[in-house]
Order: sequence, then structure tokens, then C-alpha cells
Amino acid sequence: MNNLSSYIKNKIETRGVMIIRDVLPNEYALKLKEDVPPIDNPYTKAFLQDKPVFYELYWSPAQILARADCRVLEALRFANSFWHASPATRICLQENIMYADRLRIRQPGDAQFALGPHVDGGGIERWEDPEYRSCYSSIFQGLWEENDFFDATHRVRAQMSLYNMAGGCSAFRTWQGWLSLSTVSPGGGGLLVNPLLKLTTSYWLLRPFFRRIKENDSWEIDESSIWQGAVPGRGQEMTDSLHPDLELSTSMVSIPTVNPGDMVFWHCDTIHAVDPIHGGQSDSSVFYIPAAPLCEVNAEYLVRQRHSFEYGIPAPDFPGGKGESNHIGRATTKCVNTVDAKCAMGLEPFEIKPHMTSGEKEMILHANNLLNL
Repeated sequence: MNNLSSYIKNKIETRGVMIIRDVLPNEYALKLKEDVPPIDNPYTKAFLQDKPVFYELYWSPAQILARADCRVLEALRFANSFWHASPATRICLQENIMYADRLRIRQPGDAQFALGPHVDGGGIERWEDPEYRSCYSSIFQGLWEENDFFDATHRVRAQMSLYNMAGGCSAFRTWQGWLSLSTVSPGGGGLLVNPLLKLTTSYWLLRPFFRRIKENDSWEIDESSIWQGAVPGRGQEMTDSLHPDLELSTSMVSIPTVNPGDMVFWHCDTIHAVDPIHGGQSDSSVFYIPAAPLCEVNAEYLVRQRHSFEYGIPAPDFPGGKGESNHIGRATTKCVNTVDAKCAMGLEPFEIKPHMTSGEKEMILHANNLLNL
């Protein structure tokens, strides 16, 4: 990963998606899946009830071991290396918090778990919140080609969940991502993306300001209060009727075949979906592991998440309840063996390094203070 050519780097930034092969050995990734607690545990909640796909598990030993693995942590650092910020910005891209998310085990033939094209990280907030809107200032000025989608300067203060809606994300994830626990080919219940990050994002951000004139199929300025597909506090949904020029039926493409141990990352503004039907022959299973660099909003989230880990309850961004508090054998701090992993969990203080910028150093001190470390 350290020898990435400028050509590949440019391709990743253009497409907004990447696969890192063999982050974990194939056999080890399969073993992690085998070690997932029994999914018929009466305390384990799942979505969908008839044929579960998403499991409300956050603190199983297998998940913690995967998130804490030094190879996974290195992959997250690499993902963050595409990003930058002004020297004074309080963000440390070299450090990640361990964002606890769920797991997916999707069986062949499933057609119920069909997430259509969407973008996470807030809906109306991208226009309403001044800091969030500043992330796209070039687009709103008519200079969409110049917008830097990897500048974190304003994103660290962006409010992605102004309405405290269930299912919203209050942490800043540079890349959403997952660790594959099975072999999944196109059409096999996996991920679809729209690999035109700058072009498509510019389109759907400007879409509310225009309406189509049916008579001649042209466009005119729209001064109404309609925000097509923007759900407050949740996400941005795309459909053919609301966003006709995205041509979703042809522009959404399956990622290549992934194997156990591969990691997939997609930019936080990337349109993504899942196969509407799992047409494969075996399960499509993943641990969701995003890149979430150390910044103020993520440090605050880590304080709350550490409490959730201690008591075995769902992570802060997810539905409440008892969670895994009554599960026998749920993960403890003994599953977190390295200093880097303990820092990411909020169990050890982050370290200031000599080469860090003023913003990075301030962020380290602030995070350690919030965590009482």
C-alpha cells in the first residue's frame, strides 16, 4: 500500500471506491465468521425477522478482534491518507477511532434486503448546515470541477444529524467500508457503486435548484422547497424519477469479486446500493468497518461508545435496548491487545508525535482530555 502509483491514486480519487486485497488471510477471515456468536440467541436482534440479514451485534469477540487487528488498522490509515486538511484543523488522519458497526450475513436467494441507491451521512444537512455546505462550496459556485472531495477542513465541524433521527450517523467517516468474510461475485448479494464521485455528487447537490420542463425536456430554475430524496438526519436517496440524469440503471455497477480477508472502502459521498437479489450460491457476509479519523466529533462519539462497550449495549448511533449486555462471552478489553487498538477504543491515550501539525497536536490533547486519559 505504501508504493501506490500516482495513476492508481488518481483512479481511486476519481472513482471514490477501492478494494484492498488480502488485508487478513483468507482462513483467518473465515474463522472470524465461524466465531460469530449463535445468531439464534434470544437476546440478539436482527433485521429482517423472517430471514435475518443484519444482526445487532457490536461487541462479539470476532468483531473486536477484526477491528483491533494491526493489519485492519493499517488499512484504515491508508484509506485516510487520501485525505488532507489545513494545518490548523483539529483532525489527526493518522489515528482512527474504532467505530463499532453491525455485521451482515445474507443468504442466497434473499430479495428483501434491497437497499437502493443512496448516500449516507445526513440528508438535508448537506445544504442546511453551513459547515457541511462549505464542503461543496465550489459546486455551489458553479465550479464543480474544482471541488476537493478529500479536504476534511470543513467536514470535521459539519453537522450530519441536525434532527436526531433514528438511524442517523453522528460520526465522521471518511470512507465507509467492510471486511469481507466470504467470496462474493457481482450479483451475489454484494455492493454496487456509482464510480463517478465528482460528477454525480455535483449533480445531486444541484438537483433541488432545477426542475424539468416536460414539454421540451429542458430544465429551469426551481425556487420551491422540495429537496429530492433528502431525508433529514438519515441520508440521501436516489431514484430514476427524482434524479433522471444519473441513469441509475446503467451507472450503478457491481464491485469486482471479493474474497474473505479483502476490505472494501467507498467515499462518504459515493452513491451505493446492494444487489436487489442475492443470486449467488453462498452467503454474502461482512463486518462493517469504516475509516473514522480522530477529530472532535469522533472523539466525543468515542467517549459514548466506550460506555456502550463497557456495558454491552448498542453503539450510540444504533437502536438502544439491552443489546449484548446479557450475552455470555461477549468481548472484553482482553480482546484488545495492542496499544494502537486500545487507543482506537478509547482505552489508552493517543500519542503526540514530533512531525504532527498544530491541529493534530491540539486534537490529540483534546481527545485525551475528553476520554480522561
